Amino acid sequence: EILNPTRQTKEKVARILAMHANKRERISEAHVGNIVGVVGLKASVTGDTLCDPSNPIVLEPIDAYEPVISVAVEPRTHADQEKIEQALSKLEAEDPTFRVKHDEDTGQIVISGMGELHLEILVGRLRRDFHTQVNVGKPHVVCKETVEQAAQAVAVFEKEIGGIRHFGEVLLELSPRERGKGNWFVNSLPDESLPAEFVPAIEQGVTESLESGVLLGYPVVDVAVALIGGTYKESFSSHLAFKVAASMACKEGLQKARPLLLEPIMAVQILV
Repeated sequence: EILNPTRQTKEKVARILAMHANKRERISEAHVGNIVGVVGLKASVTGDTLCDPSNPIVLEPIDAYEPVISVAVEPRTHADQEKIEQALSKLEAEDPTFRVKHDEDTGQIVISGMGELHLEILVGRLRRDFHTQVNVGKPHVVCKETVEQAAQAVAVFEKEIGGIRHFGEVLLELSPRERGKGNWFVNSLPDESLPAEFVPAIEQGVTESLESGVLLGYPVVDVAVALIGGTYKESFSSHLAFKVAASMACKEGLQKARPLLLEPIMAVQILV
C-alpha cells in the first residue's frame, strides 16, 4: 500500500512493470532511478506523487504546456458515443497536455494537444486501444482572448422562476494583467455593502464567463476582475441571481475593454 499525498488517498499496486520499448516485464520491486509502470491505481493521475505512507512528501507537479492545436471528433455510430467519452476521459487523465471540451454551440467533442502528430497518436489510440470508430475534423490553432484596457460594466438579473423572485445587481471592473499571470478575481467591497455569502456565486459567474470570450469563444486569460459594486434585496436576492448577473456584467465588460485575440508562439533555438 502506498500513499498519494497529492490527493490525500492511499493506493494499492497490483503489479510493477519494467518497460522496454513496447515490451513489459513484471518485476517484484523497483529501486531509486528506475522508470516503471504500475497497475491497479484508482485515483492517481499524471503529476501526482506516490510515496511511503510513513514518510509523506509532495513533489512539484509537472508544469504542463497549454495545447496549441484542436480538432473536433465525433463517433461514427451512436453506440460509440459513450465509449469515446470514457476513453477520452482516461487519455486526459494520463496526459497533462491533452484537453477535452464539449462545444456547447455545435455539440461536438473538441480535443486539443501540442501538435498534429500528438493528436494523430491519440486518435490512433482511440481506434486501436479502445476499439472506437471516430470521424476527425480539420485541425485549427488554439487561440486565447484577453483585453487591452480597463472597463467597468454593470448588470442586473431580476426574474421570477418557479414562483420565486430572484434579484441581483453586480458592478465589475476588468483590467489587463501581464501576459502569463492568469486571471484574478478580487472582492473590493466592504461586507456591509453586499453580504459575503453572495461573493462565491459572483466569482463562479465570472469564472464561467471567462471560459468563453466575446470574439471567437476562446478562453479568456490574463484579466483581473474586481467586484466594485452590487445591490441586493433581502427578500429576493439569491446566489443564482448574483451568479447570472456577474456573468452578464463580465461579458459586457469584455466587450468594452477592447478584446484581443492571442495566438500561440514558440521560442526555438536552432543550432547549425
